Amino acid sequence: MKPITMEEYMEYYLRKNFELESKNASEEALKKWRDAVWLVKNPRRRFRMVADLNKRAEADRKRQDIQEKIRIALYVQKAALQFIDAVSIKSDYKLSDKVREAGFGIEPEELQSINRSRNLNTLDAHGGVKGFAVKLKVSLNDGVLSKNVPVIQDIYGYNRVKEKPMKPFWMFVWEALQDMTLIILMVCAVASVGVGIATEGWPKGMYDGLGIILCIFLVVMVTAISDYKQSLQFKDLDREKKNIMVQVSRDGSRQKVSIYDIVVGDVVHLSIGDLVPADGIFISGYSLTVDESSLSGESEPVNVDAEKPFLLSGTKVKDGSGKMLVTSVGMMTEWGRLMLTLSEGGDDETPLQVKLNGVATIIGKIGLAFAVLTFLVMTARFIIVKAVYHEITKWSIADALTLLNFFAIAVTILVVAVPEGLPLAVTLSLAFAMKKLMNDRALVRHLSACETMGSASCICTDKTGTLTTNHMVVTKIWICDEAKEIGNEENGGKALKSSLSENVLSTLMHSVFHNTNAEVVKDKNGKINIMGSPTESALLEFALVFQGDYMTQCKKAKIVKVEPFNSIKKKMSVVVALPGGGHQAFCKGASEIILEMCDKIVSRNGESVPLSEEQRKSITNVINGFASEALRTLCLAFRDIGTSNSYAENIPEDSYTLIAVVGIKDPVRPGVRESVETCLHAGIKVRMVTGDNIHTAKAIARECGILTDDGIAIEGSNFRDKSAQELEDILPKLQVMARSLPLDKHNLVKLLRNEYQEVVAVTGDGTNDAPALHEADIGLAMGIAGTEVAKENSDIVVMDDNFKTIVTVAKWGRSVYINIQKFVQFQLTVNVVALMTNFVSACVSGSAPLTAVQLLWVNMIMDTLGALALATEPPTDELMQRPPVGRNVHFITKIMWRNIIGQSIYQLILLGILKFNGKRLFKLHGGDSLSVLDTLIFNTFVFCQVFNEINSRDMEKINVFRGMFDSWVFMLVMVSTVAFQIIIVEYLGTFADTVPLSKELWLASIMMGAVSLPFGAVLKLIPVSPDEHPQHDGYEQLPSGPDLA
Repeated sequence: MKPITMEEYMEYYLRKNFELESKNASEEALKKWRDAVWLVKNPRRRFRMVADLNKRAEADRKRQDIQEKIRIALYVQKAALQFIDAVSIKSDYKLSDKVREAGFGIEPEELQSINRSRNLNTLDAHGGVKGFAVKLKVSLNDGVLSKNVPVIQDIYGYNRVKEKPMKPFWMFVWEALQDMTLIILMVCAVASVGVGIATEGWPKGMYDGLGIILCIFLVVMVTAISDYKQSLQFKDLDREKKNIMVQVSRDGSRQKVSIYDIVVGDVVHLSIGDLVPADGIFISGYSLTVDESSLSGESEPVNVDAEKPFLLSGTKVKDGSGKMLVTSVGMMTEWGRLMLTLSEGGDDETPLQVKLNGVATIIGKIGLAFAVLTFLVMTARFIIVKAVYHEITKWSIADALTLLNFFAIAVTILVVAVPEGLPLAVTLSLAFAMKKLMNDRALVRHLSACETMGSASCICTDKTGTLTTNHMVVTKIWICDEAKEIGNEENGGKALKSSLSENVLSTLMHSVFHNTNAEVVKDKNGKINIMGSPTESALLEFALVFQGDYMTQCKKAKIVKVEPFNSIKKKMSVVVALPGGGHQAFCKGASEIILEMCDKIVSRNGESVPLSEEQRKSITNVINGFASEALRTLCLAFRDIGTSNSYAENIPEDSYTLIAVVGIKDPVRPGVRESVETCLHAGIKVRMVTGDNIHTAKAIARECGILTDDGIAIEGSNFRDKSAQELEDILPKLQVMARSLPLDKHNLVKLLRNEYQEVVAVTGDGTNDAPALHEADIGLAMGIAGTEVAKENSDIVVMDDNFKTIVTVAKWGRSVYINIQKFVQFQLTVNVVALMTNFVSACVSGSAPLTAVQLLWVNMIMDTLGALALATEPPTDELMQRPPVGRNVHFITKIMWRNIIGQSIYQLILLGILKFNGKRLFKLHGGDSLSVLDTLIFNTFVFCQVFNEINSRDMEKINVFRGMFDSWVFMLVMVSTVAFQIIIVEYLGTFADTVPLSKELWLASIMMGAVSLPFGAVLKLIPVSPDEHPQHDGYEQLPSGPDLA
């Protein structure tokens, strides 16, 4: 069906040429809209926040070249080292005076060379990692001394990579001056000054041209200041994005420091999902594997151990854990060289930016047609008048000045007509929202996410840490056929200790202290802290209550193999060499998984006895009972291995002895239930996806208000086994998925997006959550519990891991979308009125009532100042009473068209009456009556825009003043606009072609403009049929009540 109305044509044109996915947009789509953009006044400014595809392609080529060189170098080194038996340090190797005086024994270039070449023989010649530690004056246990950090940084450098320097302010001024129409106007202004002085003399002849130049200067300065401030905001956010916290040993204690503060000699602790913060040498660890694809392009993980000890900056820990000694930082690393190319090309543009580029293109085409027609009509009338008076052959400099003025007016109409500010308003609004969200503990990594979050119709959230506090405490334990409450830590510990035999207690304590990746450390003040995950911390806190030397004994034992916890196996295992010979394996993890591995149980005297089926059922009931009380349950088990090497490849997974079932309380965060209710009111469905026991998940989900009586809760294994038809039946009511694997979360997100057209936000904290975070419309990584891999694949980092923050992001996302719609409505109204007024007046009277200077001022009101006022309005709670904006809805809605057309008609009629009947209505006489009338028209037109800007604050509600005085930016823009309008009319008439107005005419101008308010209120009473689209348009009110869930 061919488009008929303007609205339908616009939507058809935008869908055809300016449609873009919010994430992972194809190269073809990015090129398509660029080719469709037409009549761009200032490409450098308009496309400043748009990806440069040519630079990006060039950066990709550079990166691939560097990766290829690194890969070839690694292969050559591996081959060469097979033929080199030993290397000694060169006899002529000398230290520089600076290094020697500081007391160090190795040059930074030598460290860089060894790590880059991965030369084990050279490393051994320096005494291995211990030799490096001696030469760097650090302890492999205690780490760097804080007092030595400045000296180390002075010699070995800072852990920062070179960044492109920020553009100075004058560059933004220069970019604003690249506007094609402003350049033409400046040429016209200079010509006008020359011709004016020749005809009218000095200084009168220069006023018209000088007025245009001064107005251009004002427009350029306001634009440059606005752009410069935005650039500063993005720079701060970009710096925050790259600031990663790293665990190091310093001054004898384990602590977190910024990646920027890492120095050569630091002992860094690495675990699954961490980013390697600098080049370094492996000290110790277990099953450490690293993904080097970011550097070498090789997807195969690399094992790191004493025989392959080299770690490279920018790589990611795939599995295991370990410690490394930092040997090179910043630009001395391979990653530093590579990072120089990574920032080239910029981020992808957002869907709203692209859509508004389309709107600007359409309006620009119409504006160009009107500008050309206006010039032709005024020129034709001028020539016809000359012909009528038989002066067609007589041409003077004054006639040339008149034609030049016609051309300047036509160009200025084009300045106003091409809404260059539309796409830039999106950037302004997003920059403002991102800054505010940073204060609200959400770091937006990709601009489009802030925008897309306003359309989210479903949130798939984790349980632990997001809905709960992530501060875990052991509150119950089942051991020796008896469930016990652990109340007050000290009293609970004493009661438990007195009820258990020494053998049982010893086994329990060894299973906790041996099988953990957490660490008990002392801070600078001597206070004991536990560094590790909340679950591990809870178990260690519980174990530390028992007085004894269990931890000391465990430290003496040698751990020979570790299989760290991951979200697929849902367990952690270790093998320990016993002092008296033989080995013992300890295992802990998801209760039902560990219970399935056990065929024995610890008796009251500490011996292993067979586990009967009756006991197994009884323990299962205990686990379910704990889980129903919203406790996270873990089973602890052990197995004697003897002297066999059966653990060499994998730690055994059967024949274990069950020690205990532990119940850990993780309270629901305050305010989560209210936040979930807010989501339901806002039409956002909340689904919990967790790795926990289904009974625990259901109990927490009910407490949060997620699981309702008719809702469905299933386990990941059941979800995987469902057919497509069965999934179609359960998905609409699916509210909880427990014991899920990362793949389950990924598949759920794909189903919801592709089959149900939902806009899905998903939370994740683990390395294995990366595919789901990448697949979702909005990936939300946890700032505290999240790994660096998860954060890197996310769009927004929730800094406090709080579900309430996610709801705040959704509110701001909606605010961005609505604010841009308000601005578009306001700007299109100004466009229509300015174009039609000048065109009709030119056709009828042969002159335009609004001069070039006046139109430039109007352009600034509607462009930069209008964007500042409307695009930065803070969100209101009412935004969360509406449904989300669905996929593929009309951006310019019928409600907006009603307001645009209604206000345009009022303003055109008003200005038409003033133009053709104003002298009679206001009894204007005398030689300056025409100047007074034109000034009155200009003044009335500006006040119509001022009051229409207030009108645009709410596109539906009659009360547009609500919250207006709380928005200081809006009030500042309003006051500044009115103040400057008074100055232009009363004091700058020489340049702006205005004359001072009487109090009566000022009052009349303001009153006629103010009529826009009641007129707008009447317009909003006119019913509008909803857009014919299956999705919500963002304005229809949602039902409320108990049926919401």
